[in-house]
Amino acid sequence: MASTAFASSDELWLSIRREATAAIAADPVLGTSSTGILDQPDFGSAIAVLIGQRIGKSCDERAQFTRTAKAAFAAEPALVEAASRDLQAIMARDPAIRGFLLPLLNFKGYVALEAWRVSNWLWRHGRGDFARLMQSAASDQLQISIHPSAEIGTSVFLDHGTGIIIGALVTIGDEATILQNVTVARHQHDPRYAPKIGRGVLLSAGATIIGDISIGDFAKIGAGALVTSDVPSGCTAVGVPARLTNCVEAAM
Repeated sequence: MASTAFASSDELWLSIRREATAAIAADPVLGTSSTGILDQPDFGSAIAVLIGQRIGKSCDERAQFTRTAKAAFAAEPALVEAASRDLQAIMARDPAIRGFLLPLLNFKGYVALEAWRVSNWLWRHGRGDFARLMQSAASDQLQISIHPSAEIGTSVFLDHGTGIIIGALVTIGDEATILQNVTVARHQHDPRYAPKIGRGVLLSAGATIIGDISIGDFAKIGAGALVTSDVPSGCTAVGVPARLTNCVEAAM
Protein backbone atom coordinates (compact mmCIF):
# COMPACT_ATOMS: atom_id res chain seq x y z
CA MET A 1 0.00 0.00 0.00
CA ALA A 2 1.41 3.40 -0.96
CA SER A 3 2.64 5.67 1.82
CA THR A 4 0.50 8.70 2.57
CA ALA A 5 2.13 12.10 2.08
CA PHE A 6 1.83 14.28 5.17
CA ALA A 7 2.32 17.98 5.65
CA SER A 8 4.79 18.95 8.36
CA SER A 9 3.44 20.36 11.61
CA ASP A 10 4.57 23.84 10.54
CA GLU A 11 2.72 23.55 7.23
CA LEU A 12 -0.34 22.22 9.02
CA TRP A 13 -0.31 25.11 11.48
CA LEU A 14 -0.25 27.64 8.62
CA SER A 15 -3.30 25.92 7.12
CA ILE A 16 -5.09 25.99 10.47
CA ARG A 17 -4.30 29.67 10.94
CA ARG A 18 -5.76 30.47 7.51
CA GLU A 19 -8.90 28.50 8.36
CA ALA A 20 -9.16 30.28 11.70
CA THR A 21 -8.86 33.73 10.14
CA ALA A 22 -11.73 32.96 7.76
CA ALA A 23 -13.84 31.31 10.47
CA ILE A 24 -13.44 34.18 12.94
CA ALA A 25 -14.31 36.70 10.23
CA ALA A 26 -17.52 34.77 9.60
CA ASP A 27 -18.35 34.32 13.31
CA PRO A 28 -16.32 36.34 15.86
CA VAL A 29 -17.54 34.13 18.69
CA LEU A 30 -15.04 31.51 17.53
CA GLY A 31 -12.18 33.86 18.38
CA THR A 32 -13.42 34.12 21.97
CA SER A 33 -14.09 30.41 22.43
CA SER A 34 -10.65 29.39 21.15
CA THR A 35 -8.62 31.96 23.11
CA GLY A 36 -5.20 30.58 24.03
CA ILE A 37 -5.12 27.97 21.28
CA LEU A 38 -5.22 29.92 18.03
CA ASP A 39 -2.95 32.61 19.51
CA GLN A 40 -0.05 30.19 19.86
CA PRO A 41 3.12 30.57 17.74
CA ASP A 42 3.28 26.96 16.54
CA PHE A 43 1.36 23.72 16.38
CA GLY A 44 3.08 22.12 19.37
CA SER A 45 2.25 25.05 21.62
CA ALA A 46 -1.35 24.98 20.43
CA ILE A 47 -1.69 21.26 21.22
CA ALA A 48 -0.14 21.79 24.66
CA VAL A 49 -2.66 24.53 25.47
CA LEU A 50 -5.49 22.39 24.10
CA ILE A 51 -4.50 19.49 26.36
CA GLY A 52 -4.32 21.74 29.40
CA GLN A 53 -7.68 23.36 28.70
CA ARG A 54 -9.53 20.13 28.00
CA ILE A 55 -8.27 17.82 30.77
CA GLY A 56 -7.43 20.23 33.57
CA LYS A 57 -10.18 20.80 36.13
CA SER A 58 -8.63 23.85 37.79
CA CYS A 59 -6.44 26.76 36.73
CA ASP A 60 -3.45 25.12 38.40
CA GLU A 61 -4.06 21.77 36.68
CA ARG A 62 -4.55 23.40 33.31
CA ALA A 63 -1.30 25.33 33.69
CA GLN A 64 0.61 22.26 34.89
CA PHE A 65 -0.62 20.02 32.08
CA THR A 66 0.16 22.72 29.51
CA ARG A 67 3.71 23.16 30.84
CA THR A 68 4.26 19.42 30.89
CA ALA A 69 3.05 19.01 27.33
CA LYS A 70 5.29 21.84 26.13
CA ALA A 71 8.25 20.23 27.88
CA ALA A 72 7.49 16.86 26.28
CA PHE A 73 7.17 18.39 22.82
CA ALA A 74 10.41 20.36 23.22
CA ALA A 75 12.28 17.24 24.36
CA GLU A 76 10.78 14.97 21.69
CA PRO A 77 9.67 16.90 18.56
CA ALA A 78 8.48 13.63 17.00
CA LEU A 79 5.47 13.86 19.32
CA VAL A 80 4.40 17.07 17.58
CA GLU A 81 4.75 15.46 14.16
CA ALA A 82 2.71 12.49 15.43
CA ALA A 83 -0.02 14.90 16.56
CA SER A 84 0.10 16.52 13.13
CA ARG A 85 -0.36 13.16 11.41
CA ASP A 86 -3.22 12.23 13.73
CA LEU A 87 -5.08 15.42 12.78
CA GLN A 88 -4.46 14.90 9.08
CA ALA A 89 -5.74 11.33 9.42
CA ILE A 90 -9.10 12.67 10.64
CA MET A 91 -9.36 14.84 7.56
CA ALA A 92 -8.49 11.89 5.32
CA ARG A 93 -10.90 9.39 6.88
CA ASP A 94 -13.93 11.38 7.99
CA PRO A 95 -16.00 12.36 4.92
CA ALA A 96 -17.88 14.99 6.94
CA ILE A 97 -14.71 16.98 7.67
CA ARG A 98 -13.60 19.68 5.25
CA GLY A 99 -10.82 21.31 7.28
CA PHE A 100 -8.49 20.92 10.25
CA LEU A 101 -9.86 23.59 12.56
CA LEU A 102 -13.09 21.79 13.49
CA PRO A 103 -11.51 18.52 14.68
CA LEU A 104 -8.68 20.40 16.39
CA LEU A 105 -11.06 22.43 18.53
CA ASN A 106 -13.89 19.94 19.00
CA PHE A 107 -12.89 16.27 18.66
CA LYS A 108 -12.24 14.93 22.14
CA GLY A 109 -10.80 11.69 20.77
CA TYR A 110 -8.02 13.75 19.23
CA VAL A 111 -7.30 15.59 22.49
CA ALA A 112 -7.27 12.33 24.44
CA LEU A 113 -4.80 10.77 22.01
CA GLU A 114 -2.40 13.71 22.23
CA ALA A 115 -2.73 13.80 26.03
CA TRP A 116 -1.78 10.11 25.96
CA ARG A 117 1.32 10.94 23.91
CA VAL A 118 2.42 13.24 26.73
CA SER A 119 1.58 10.72 29.46
CA ASN A 120 3.47 8.03 27.54
CA TRP A 121 6.49 10.34 27.36
CA LEU A 122 6.29 10.78 31.12
CA TRP A 123 5.96 7.01 31.58
CA ARG A 124 9.03 6.33 29.45
CA HIS A 125 11.03 8.84 31.47
CA GLY A 126 10.27 7.31 34.86
CA ARG A 127 7.45 9.67 35.88
CA GLY A 128 4.78 7.03 36.22
CA ASP A 129 2.74 8.74 38.93
CA PHE A 130 2.33 11.93 36.94
CA ALA A 131 1.59 9.87 33.82
CA ARG A 132 -1.25 8.11 35.62
CA LEU A 133 -2.51 11.46 36.90
CA MET A 134 -2.81 12.67 33.29
CA GLN A 135 -4.55 9.44 32.31
CA SER A 136 -7.05 9.88 35.15
CA ALA A 137 -7.70 13.52 34.22
CA ALA A 138 -8.30 12.64 30.56
CA SER A 139 -10.62 9.80 31.59
CA ASP A 140 -12.61 12.07 33.90
CA GLN A 141 -12.95 14.94 31.44
CA LEU A 142 -13.11 13.13 28.09
CA GLN A 143 -14.43 9.64 28.98
CA ILE A 144 -11.46 8.06 27.20
CA SER A 145 -8.90 6.04 29.17
CA ILE A 146 -5.55 5.15 27.61
CA HIS A 147 -2.92 3.62 29.87
CA PRO A 148 0.42 5.45 29.58
CA SER A 149 2.28 2.16 29.01
CA ALA A 150 0.35 1.45 25.80
CA GLU A 151 2.15 1.82 22.46
CA ILE A 152 0.25 3.65 19.72
CA GLY A 153 1.41 4.56 16.23
CA THR A 154 0.62 7.67 14.22
CA SER A 155 -2.27 8.63 11.92
CA VAL A 156 -4.61 7.11 14.50
CA PHE A 157 -8.24 8.28 14.63
CA LEU A 158 -10.38 7.92 17.77
CA ASP A 159 -13.78 8.63 16.22
CA HIS A 160 -16.52 9.94 18.57
CA GLY A 161 -14.33 8.73 21.40
CA THR A 162 -16.67 8.27 24.36
CA GLY A 163 -16.09 5.05 26.26
CA ILE A 164 -12.81 4.01 24.64
CA ILE A 165 -10.55 2.01 26.97
CA ILE A 166 -7.02 1.04 25.92
CA GLY A 167 -5.30 -0.89 28.67
CA ALA A 168 -1.76 -1.39 29.86
CA LEU A 169 0.80 -2.81 27.40
CA VAL A 170 -1.61 -2.71 24.44
CA THR A 171 0.05 -2.08 21.07
CA ILE A 172 -1.81 -0.26 18.28
CA GLY A 173 -0.28 0.28 14.84
CA ASP A 174 -0.29 3.24 12.49
CA GLU A 175 -3.50 4.27 10.71
CA ALA A 176 -5.85 2.49 13.12
CA THR A 177 -9.41 3.78 13.49
CA ILE A 178 -11.20 3.19 16.78
CA LEU A 179 -14.85 4.07 17.36
CA GLN A 180 -16.77 4.70 20.57
CA ASN A 181 -17.14 2.20 23.43
CA VAL A 182 -14.23 0.02 22.31
CA THR A 183 -12.22 -1.91 24.91
CA VAL A 184 -8.75 -3.29 24.20
CA ALA A 185 -7.19 -4.88 27.27
CA ARG A 186 -5.35 -7.76 28.90
CA HIS A 187 -7.20 -10.81 30.22
CA GLN A 188 -7.62 -10.63 33.99
CA HIS A 189 -6.37 -14.22 34.37
CA ASP A 190 -3.13 -13.56 32.43
CA PRO A 191 -2.18 -9.89 32.67
CA ARG A 192 1.34 -10.41 31.31
CA TYR A 193 0.28 -10.04 27.69
CA ALA A 194 -1.94 -7.55 25.92
CA PRO A 195 -3.53 -7.38 22.46
CA LYS A 196 -1.47 -6.25 19.49
CA ILE A 197 -3.45 -4.29 16.92
CA GLY A 198 -1.87 -4.00 13.46
CA ARG A 199 -1.67 -1.22 10.94
CA GLY A 200 -4.83 0.17 9.39
CA VAL A 201 -7.19 -1.83 11.62
CA LEU A 202 -10.79 -0.72 12.12
CA LEU A 203 -12.28 -1.35 15.57
CA SER A 204 -16.00 -0.64 15.23
CA ALA A 205 -18.30 0.69 17.93
CA GLY A 206 -18.64 -1.47 21.02
CA ALA A 207 -15.98 -4.00 20.03
CA THR A 208 -14.03 -5.78 22.79
CA ILE A 209 -10.56 -7.24 22.19
CA ILE A 210 -9.20 -9.18 25.16
CA GLY A 211 -6.07 -11.17 25.91
CA ASP A 212 -2.81 -12.25 24.32
CA ILE A 213 -3.98 -11.96 20.71
CA SER A 214 -3.00 -10.24 17.46
CA ILE A 215 -5.23 -8.37 15.05
CA GLY A 216 -3.51 -8.37 11.65
CA ASP A 217 -2.95 -5.38 9.40
CA PHE A 218 -6.08 -3.90 7.79
CA ALA A 219 -8.40 -6.29 9.61
CA LYS A 220 -11.87 -5.07 10.56
CA ILE A 221 -13.63 -5.80 13.84
CA GLY A 222 -17.40 -5.46 13.62
CA ALA A 223 -19.64 -3.49 15.95
CA GLY A 224 -20.17 -5.23 19.27
CA ALA A 225 -17.81 -8.10 18.46
CA LEU A 226 -16.03 -9.99 21.24
CA VAL A 227 -12.58 -11.02 20.02
CA THR A 228 -10.50 -13.43 22.13
CA SER A 229 -8.37 -15.10 19.43
CA ASP A 230 -6.15 -13.93 16.59
CA VAL A 231 -7.61 -12.22 13.53
CA PRO A 232 -5.44 -12.60 10.40
CA SER A 233 -4.54 -9.62 8.24
CA GLY A 234 -7.36 -8.43 6.01
CA CYS A 235 -10.07 -10.48 7.74
CA THR A 236 -13.28 -9.22 9.29
CA ALA A 237 -14.37 -10.49 12.71
CA VAL A 238 -18.03 -10.25 13.74
CA GLY A 239 -20.28 -11.59 16.47
CA VAL A 240 -20.05 -12.86 20.06
CA PRO A 241 -17.81 -14.75 20.19
CA ALA A 242 -16.27 -13.36 17.01
CA ARG A 243 -16.10 -15.45 13.87
CA LEU A 244 -13.97 -14.68 10.82
CA THR A 245 -15.28 -13.66 7.43
CA ASN A 246 -13.97 -12.06 4.22
CA CYS A 247 -10.49 -13.46 4.77
CA VAL A 248 -8.15 -13.11 1.81
CA GLU A 249 -6.72 -16.59 2.37
CA ALA A 250 -10.20 -18.16 2.25
CA ALA A 251 -11.00 -16.40 -1.02
CA MET A 252 -7.87 -17.62 -2.81
